[in-house]
Amino acid sequence: QVQLVESGGGLVQPGGSLRLSCAASGSIIRINVMGWYRQAPGKERELVAVTTNIGRTNYADSVKGRFTISRDNAKTTVYLQMNSLKPEDTAVYYCNARDVSTYMGPVLNAWGQGTLVTVSS
Repeated sequence: QVQLVESGGGLVQPGGSLRLSCAASGSIIRINVMGWYRQAPGKERELVAVTTNIGRTNYADSVKGRFTISRDNAKTTVYLQMNSLKPEDTAVYYCNARDVSTYMGPVLNAWGQGTLVTVSS
């Protein structure tokens, strides 16, 4: 019912920047919460940043001041601008949508396939 497609990952040097995008599609009426999570090798998936339909945001302490989450006017695409990247930011980044209203019924939780971000010199 809801498909999330991420793009923008890749290899970047420490101190560099990347911008991730995630486009949602399907019979969507409204997405309440969209966000980004990440999972580094050997670690659990963790929250990076989330934003609500009314513009509230929340960031992991480790990315505050460096990453910025935003959504487009249609509220179906979410972005993650990542600046001052560090090697410890290396992970697979997953897009997430929660509390989605669709013409086919509610969808509580949806995930993208993930995009790899590697920060290395």
